[in-house]
Amino acid sequence: MKLEIGKIPNDILEKLLSEFSDPIRSEVITRPGIGEDCAALDLSGDLCVVTTDPITGADDEIGTLGIHISLNDLASAGAEPVGLLVTILAPVNTELTTVENLIKQLKEVSAAMKVDIIGGHTEVTDAVNRLVLSITAIGKVRRDNLITTKGAKPGDSIILTKYAALEGTTILAWLFEEELTREFGGEFVDSAKNLLNNISVVKEGILAAKFGVSCMHDVTEGGVLGAAWEIGSASGYGIEIYKNRIPILEETRRICEFLSIDPLKLISSGSMLITTPNGEELLKILNQHDIKASEIGCITFGKDFILKDDDISVKITMPESDELYKARKMKGKI
Repeated sequence: MKLEIGKIPNDILEKLLSEFSDPIRSEVITRPGIGEDCAALDLSGDLCVVTTDPITGADDEIGTLGIHISLNDLASAGAEPVGLLVTILAPVNTELTTVENLIKQLKEVSAAMKVDIIGGHTEVTDAVNRLVLSITAIGKVRRDNLITTKGAKPGDSIILTKYAALEGTTILAWLFEEELTREFGGEFVDSAKNLLNNISVVKEGILAAKFGVSCMHDVTEGGVLGAAWEIGSASGYGIEIYKNRIPILEETRRICEFLSIDPLKLISSGSMLITTPNGEELLKILNQHDIKASEIGCITFGKDFILKDDDISVKITMPESDELYKARKMKGKI
């Protein structure tokens, strides 16, 4: 069944929204419904933290990626996720099954992350030529646990959780599935795809906020180096990153070499950059909770952003675009 241009018909929409009728969070007072334009939350005096992000170009797992990307933004502020507002813009001739599959992803991932879908908008429009998903995430945090990107201070250690370019690796595995299968085999490609299960940083964000850190920043477009540059710019201090300390999975390394892509400039949801004067203690806490973490550099009193590779020092600049865009152009997607 192809959907007509315009707002999804109420009979179909009512069925889709029924997927989110079971409560997950006690803070949610009103839930999605026909004619219900607002959501109400009771946050009991905590600070309300809000973020929004659109996502395109990942049709196969767009719902999964969309939720994790939004919740990762909340985590970088130390906030616990409560609710999600979801807008779906579908191109003309979209099949109903496409929207139903997206709703299924949203339901499964939101339940796994213990967050409610609390409202949104769904529409078929000729303004887009591929599925567009935009998610606004709402979270809560105690006032004394709120973390900002600009909080980094000289002498702080820079901690990276998990591995560089996890999100980029899984997107590339889907995008170049045929080429990579011929080169490395199906088992290798499946392993790279499954990295999608590791792109949440909510757990480490909440742990780090409770521990007390000076800054957190989830690593997205521009990769590890782009995120480091943003921390330095926001704080007004210098940074030093040691290239040989940045952990990279074998799947990421081989795929990036095959496609001539720099993994340190590749979109990297699943990793959090954290700055703290107590790096060694934080590493112990993260490791105790089965979160891999590495100290990859430090904040300096200077103004320079430096990447050190053995005896060579290179200035870090904000990438003009993420390496994923280069890959999409290579594939002819944009």
